[in-house]
Amino acid sequence: MPQLLPRIECESAPNPTAAVIWLHGLGADGNDFAPIVPEMDLSGCQPIRFIFPHAPSMPVTINGGYVMPAWYDILGVNLVDRQDDRGIQKSEWAITALIANEVARGIPYERIVLAGFSQGCAMALHTGLRLPHRLAGIMAMSGYLPLADRFPGERHTANAATPIFMAHGTQDPVVVLQRGVDSRDALARLGHPVEWHTYPMQHSVHPREIADIAQFLTRVLGKAA
Repeated sequence: MPQLLPRIECESAPNPTAAVIWLHGLGADGNDFAPIVPEMDLSGCQPIRFIFPHAPSMPVTINGGYVMPAWYDILGVNLVDRQDDRGIQKSEWAITALIANEVARGIPYERIVLAGFSQGCAMALHTGLRLPHRLAGIMAMSGYLPLADRFPGERHTANAATPIFMAHGTQDPVVVLQRGVDSRDALARLGHPVEWHTYPMQHSVHPREIADIAQFLTRVLGKAA
């Protein structure tokens, strides 16, 4: 097994029976979303372990080659014309190893949610829907489906019916709303159950979104293990 990514972990209550692996966006790290956990009403859930991994640092083309935490290289503003397929695959392996580590710690695949924001959203969709084990759910925030042309042939039937929470800001200048809409439609055309939300925000997280995320987690992780 490859060396696991460095990460922050916190628990909603002792003795967790479920896990949420939450992937940050470009230039951020695992600290970005950890403060959201106490803000969510998870009283309807069994105890959850939240894992916030740190992406490795690499030169990012769109930022002039500046080295920053990234799941893969961004080659252009359009995001989808040219994509770093090798970088995406490398991060897929690292994220899959984190999922396998939770299973080894006693949490079954079907009690694990894979979540991500922006670049992390892209990796959550890419990795989760190719995984040969059914997950509890996928949360995809302010991002898009990468390598969409390959997706129909590479997705795995194990997660064909896995609930997907998708959210996007209506004024997002980084990952424009249409990119999220196109990804939602591509998933829906293939029969994936997508729950779609928009919020009056730019490339960020809205307070109402946090409440909606808590409701989604309660729905997919609320049953006893």
